[in-house]
Amino acid sequence: MHAKSSQKDSPPVDALTFKMHSSQKEPNKVASFSAGENKPSDFLRVFYEGFIAGGFAGVVVEAALYPIDTIKTRLQAAQGGGKIMLKGLYSGLVGNLAGVLPASAIFVGVYEPTKQKLLKSFPENLSAVAHLTAGAIGGAASSLVRVPTEVVKQRLQTGQFASAPDAVRLIVAKEGFKGLYVGYGSFLLRDLPFDAIQFCIYEQIRIGYRLAARRDLNDPENAIIGAFAGAITGAITTPLDVIKTRLMVQGSANQYKGICDCVRTIVKEEGTHALLKGIGPRVLWIGIGGSIFFGVLERTKQILAQKRPPSQNSIPFKDQL
Repeated sequence: MHAKSSQKDSPPVDALTFKMHSSQKEPNKVASFSAGENKPSDFLRVFYEGFIAGGFAGVVVEAALYPIDTIKTRLQAAQGGGKIMLKGLYSGLVGNLAGVLPASAIFVGVYEPTKQKLLKSFPENLSAVAHLTAGAIGGAASSLVRVPTEVVKQRLQTGQFASAPDAVRLIVAKEGFKGLYVGYGSFLLRDLPFDAIQFCIYEQIRIGYRLAARRDLNDPENAIIGAFAGAITGAITTPLDVIKTRLMVQGSANQYKGICDCVRTIVKEEGTHALLKGIGPRVLWIGIGGSIFFGVLERTKQILAQKRPPSQNSIPFKDQL
């Protein structure tokens, strides 16, 4: 959602209500209010602000919650009654941040203008479809960076390599360049639904809250909504995350021949409950992460909005959703 930092930066509450329930008496007013929003400069501005805000939010979350993610990965990678190491919980953090920064920046940079474009194209009662679609498109765009980052990170978290440069060099040497994209299909299977569902839940709750409260949300409210959206989505997608983790950490052993074989093998050898391994740390990590990510994201977007020229601050309410 394109939040604003003050009432000066967004239309008054009555104007928001009027936009949502415009009468037939003044159709030209609504038309003129939305005019001029398709200029290339508007697209680039939204992309730029999303790029900066997304990159910053992603780095803050990853640095703060990396140990929880490491424990989750080790739980999911362990087979049978394997013990979980609690040493080196920050293994691979620096290398991972180098990938998280551009990946998060690309995601939000693509998501924001795509969302605004779709919201203009769809009826207001289909805004959820716009948010779902924009989340999936943003996830697909960022996956080109996120997958190699995830592969290297999880190999480091499970103790296979000592450093990110060593991991990249040895993975390419042993498995070829495609080794950096191992598990790409399972990653998309997990992350496209995850991104779409999480951002849709977050955006839809914000829309309802803003309409009910008749005002913009503050930072704690954004954070609480982000935590709820993250926790729910994290729980739903845990089985997909387990599959992705197993495929990414198997290395050149090729224990699993693909997604379907991975599921069959896990269920046969470890039971159905193994598909929910790491659900506790995952829900905790993504719930807290959602709180931090969306809180930082909205605050950064507000700061960037304050730096705009006054002529760029009149954005229709529908495009802010």
